[in-house]
Formats: sequence, structure tokens, C-alpha cells
Amino acid sequence: MNTTAPVPFTVEETGSGRPVLLLHGGAGPASMRPFAALLAERHSARVLLPTHPGFDGTPRPTALDDIRALAAAYTALLAERGLTGVTVVGNSIGGWIAAEMGLLDEVRITASVILNGVGITVPGHPLADFFALRPDEVAALSFHDPARSPLAAADRLTDVQRAAMAANRETLSAYAGREMADTTLAGRLAATRVPTLVAWGTADRIAPPAYGEAYAAAIPGAVFRPLAGTGHLPQLETPETVLAAVAEFTTPWSRMPRAVSGRQ
Repeated sequence: MNTTAPVPFTVEETGSGRPVLLLHGGAGPASMRPFAALLAERHSARVLLPTHPGFDGTPRPTALDDIRALAAAYTALLAERGLTGVTVVGNSIGGWIAAEMGLLDEVRITASVILNGVGITVPGHPLADFFALRPDEVAALSFHDPARSPLAAADRLTDVQRAAMAANRETLSAYAGREMADTTLAGRLAATRVPTLVAWGTADRIAPPAYGEAYAAAIPGAVFRPLAGTGHLPQLETPETVLAAVAEFTTPWSRMPRAVSGRQ
């Protein structure tokens, strides 16, 4: 359900320069914070890292009940803040949100980067059943080196941490559904006009590389870039690799100013 009502976003902001919107996945904003700091430090970037409403204890309006509604809310946020020349970088369901945003606003959004996104259906290459996995199993499937996952020591999580993770899972399910897919998305992506990079950790066993290749094939002109030695959360496991890929892809587009029309 799409909504035009104001959304109570919690947005962390760092750095200055051209705006970059970072969209986290089911692992929450903590999975994006180190990369946000690295991006702001290394490049002239004003980095905005929102928490999807409902994650980490934030409020979620009841009308905000799917990914398309969340994408519409984020495009409205860009307009409210008067942002142009925006690069959107999304991981996992954040990649799905980025893909939907690319269909909604080709004026304010200059480039889109999908990092191991979900959201499409690919025959023969299903997503792992995330909601059936224990935290240690998520770590094993998400990381090239599971020992580097914050979930590797799941047996030492506190009750408070476990409760927070469970609440985030419920919010993830509310947005993405148990299948974490929209059967219409791949077909709708044919209308995308925003330059798009689909970067994929090749060790991802939540969404395998063949799934990523299909994602890129669904978006006209998209560039597919495999990322070796990393898994489903490359911005967390190998941030330098992701930073290099994003910088290489977005530099040409960052030099192209875009006028904002009356689409606000």
C-alpha cells in the first residue's frame, strides 16, 4: 500500500558534498554505519543513513506495509530535503528499495547501486529461507568468512539483543514478506532509466550470484560486478572493495548536474 502521509524517519547524517542515501537490509542500520563513515571520510559525500521505520525500535506507520510504500516514502524524503544528484546505495532489502526508487524518480536520483539485493524471483535460483534460519546459520550463509559476522557468536547474545533481532525480523517480514520477493518487480524494472550498478558478493548463499546476474539483466543498461571474497553484506565484510566499486561507477554520473522539474 502506498502512502503519502508523513513518515517519522530517523536519519543519521555525516560528511559533506554530493548526497548519498544508504539503505540497510534486514541486518539493520548497524550493518551500514562503518561504510557510511568510510564513504564520508574518503569522498566528498553527504551520507544519509536512515533507519527503516520499525527497525531498532523506531515507529512504523501501519500504512507503511511493503517495499513499494517504503520506496515512495524515501523519494518523498529526497524531495522534502531538496536533494538532487543523489546516489542511492542499498543492500539486501535496501537494494530492493533502491530498485523501486529508480522507477519512481529519475530526476533526483543520479545513480543506483544494488548490493546483493533481493526482491525479484529467479526460476532455479531461489533465495534462502531467511526466516527459517538461526542466527549462526544466517552468518554461515551470508559471509565468505563467517567468523567475521557479528552473529558468529550468537550463543553469547544477550536477551536484549535477541529480542531486538526478533523485532527487526518481524519488521522485515512486514515489509518484504516471508519470500522477500515481488513477482512483478523483474518485469517492472524494464522501465528503469537511472544508471544502475548491481554489485554482488560471490560467496553469498542467501542470494547466489546467478540471482544477481538476473537482477542486472532485468535493468536496462545495468552493470553487473562480481565482488570476490565477500558475501551477502559486502559493505560490512569488505568495505574497501565496495567503496572502490561505487566510486568507479558513480564518478561519471556525479559530474552530470540535473535540473529538478516540477515533479516535486
